[in-house]
Amino acid sequence: MKLSRRNFLQVTGLTLAGVLGGCGNMAEKMIVKKRPNLVFVFPDQFRASAMGFVGKEPVITPNLDRFAREAKVLTDACSTRPVCSPYRAMLFSGNYYIKNGVWTNCNSKAMGIELRKSDVTMTDMFHKAGYYQGYIGKWHLEYPQAPYVKSGNNGGEGKMNWDEWTSPDRRHGVDFWYAYNTWDHHFQPHYWTNDSTRDSRVEIRQWSPEHEADKAIEFIKNEDGKMRDGDKPFVVFVANNPPHTAYSLVPDKYKEMYADKEFDELNTLENIKPGSKGQRMAKAGLKDYFACITGVDDNFGRILDTLKEQDLDDDTIVVFTSDHGNCVGANDYVTKNNPTDQAFLVPFIIRWPGKIKAGTDDLLIAPPDIYPTLAGLMGIKEYQPGGLEGADYSDALLGKKCQRPSSALYAVTEYSNTPFSQDDKDLYNMGERGVRTGRYTLVVKKTMGKNTRVILTDNQADPFQLKNIAMSQPELVKKLTEEELIPWLVKIGDDWVKRPMTEKIEYPMSMAVLRS
Repeated sequence: MKLSRRNFLQVTGLTLAGVLGGCGNMAEKMIVKKRPNLVFVFPDQFRASAMGFVGKEPVITPNLDRFAREAKVLTDACSTRPVCSPYRAMLFSGNYYIKNGVWTNCNSKAMGIELRKSDVTMTDMFHKAGYYQGYIGKWHLEYPQAPYVKSGNNGGEGKMNWDEWTSPDRRHGVDFWYAYNTWDHHFQPHYWTNDSTRDSRVEIRQWSPEHEADKAIEFIKNEDGKMRDGDKPFVVFVANNPPHTAYSLVPDKYKEMYADKEFDELNTLENIKPGSKGQRMAKAGLKDYFACITGVDDNFGRILDTLKEQDLDDDTIVVFTSDHGNCVGANDYVTKNNPTDQAFLVPFIIRWPGKIKAGTDDLLIAPPDIYPTLAGLMGIKEYQPGGLEGADYSDALLGKKCQRPSSALYAVTEYSNTPFSQDDKDLYNMGERGVRTGRYTLVVKKTMGKNTRVILTDNQADPFQLKNIAMSQPELVKKLTEEELIPWLVKIGDDWVKRPMTEKIEYPMSMAVLRS
């Protein structure tokens, strides 16, 4: 049997331990040690098309390009509810927004909406399976409470607040904690650590993706055993905030890589129209957005290089993905929270040398599927709870036959001008619901006192989703509604399906009209 250096040291070390200290649980410990490590990198607001190897936008991403050649690229990975907290709650709980209760962003306006302490999360599963875990970067799964911590993202009493400390009893089995909830000054990040109290944290003067890569590299190298228990396999999550706003807060060395480019060279999206509101937004933000992506790519490359230097490539699953995309003017949208491919589709690239064959796959994977899929890949399904709504697609990643989804769910819940809570069903019973299949996007919006709006786009014939064909394709709308959308909503218990549509249906020309 061919052993890597890591496995050789593990096996010989365990054998010696058995001789000196008795066999005891040696067989079980050997099984745990031979499980793969996991490095899971997920920057915020990173759209699926903004990678050089995709060939759709002139973004400079040499490390992702190299990584994609070695990995499986899921071209149709979806965000489901394309804003930060709902994605993260679905990722870690393995359940959709109704069951996990996080149907909108965690902030002081959303009373009590946060990841539940009682949920058995993906990190709880890893803990039970014997992994040592690190979490580095943005968490955004806490409900901020008064007295609010001092943060640039917190307005104080009577105002909107976003940032909050995560107490040790809410870290769901994570051993090395180096995180915050939301804070958007990328050159002055702060982090709560294992030793922090709510009123004390680490203040840093360094671009946050660079600093977080430094910490991830320290965690992986584990010099002198200071960062983690070297006798256990490890998991590390790296959650960068960029390319989230503010885009301009990016090092000059990345800005300079786009400085000589004209706007028309950078903008290849036909859904950013000349003279439109969207074009004005893109002209203001696109260069810096791309610069942020190049910076994230650069630091992701440093993590990959460290795995190689430490002879950990063969023993480590690496995932690169994002919580949702970012429009920067596409279809006249500012950022996310909409059904365009720029917001709804995310990168999903996974590498496991010798196990996952490199290539592409159009699997419609959604955030709740990631938890059971990783459990299946890593051989630890016995540690996950029963009743997860996400599906295990590990066989698909391994090139085996499995039942594949025919669609992915899309949802946006309505916002209100007043505080709302988990029990405010009027809000999440309104808003938009839809599905994305391999070819079509269907979206239906119901709003009290307004006409129901329906949009259907053919994403093969119309990849920039410029033409609404719902009025000319009523049978297709009916088919997608009855065979895809309604079954999804019934499956996850979303009562939106019971709210009647108005008698008058509108077929707006633009996706952006849905949110007006």
